[in-house]
Amino acid sequence: MSNLSFDFTGRTVVVTGAARGIGKELSRQFREAGATVFMVDFDGAELDAAAAEVGAKAAQADVSETEDVERVVATAVDETGRIDILVNNAGILRDRVLWKLTDDDWEQVLAVHAGGTFRFTRACVPHFRAQQFGRVVNVTSYTGLHGNRGQANYATAKAGIIGFTKTAAKELAAFGVTVNAISPNAATRMTASIPEEKIAEVTGPIPRFADPAEMAAAVAFFASEEAGYITGVVLPVDGGLSM
Repeated sequence: MSNLSFDFTGRTVVVTGAARGIGKELSRQFREAGATVFMVDFDGAELDAAAAEVGAKAAQADVSETEDVERVVATAVDETGRIDILVNNAGILRDRVLWKLTDDDWEQVLAVHAGGTFRFTRACVPHFRAQQFGRVVNVTSYTGLHGNRGQANYATAKAGIIGFTKTAAKELAAFGVTVNAISPNAATRMTASIPEEKIAEVTGPIPRFADPAEMAAAVAFFASEEAGYITGVVLPVDGGLSM
């Protein structure tokens, strides 16, 4: 039984970065709430296991490659006749201080975070417009607004997602499409390597990182029919970290 109060029966949902962490938990909640879910990730073996566990469809893809992205969207539409909700969650880290960042460190992080968000949204737009309905939920970060030492590439990508969210919201509003973002603070594989003293510094008065499943309610709300008059919003789901 889903923990979500929203019903997504008949909806087709695509979640990127879905093999683990926030993406996997979002996929699980959408599936339990009745949606057909396509879980997207670069790691095929881990994705297959996660999709089998969740009861969703696995779609191995590199979100930085246009051909892969368009194939996933076409498959979802071919199999279900529609695509309703896109959650752009895929991300990687290549952390180094600015003067040690390589071109590859910079370009890969931007290509996955910002590029993947752009490519998947662009691929979905013709279907959203035809349906006069669509929901896009992007995953940004506190770092995108405030920066963080060793993460110039990541901060730039996440700040870019905020700008993209607001621009796409304005461009797509006339077609019944909303575009919003969450700024999460959850324990994932991407946070597992952070030293304890750094975690204490970052979280400050916040007692803990959230469980990835705690992001699901905010994403589901943005994805719901009920949230049709909310767009261009970046919602901190961070236990007060951004206060």
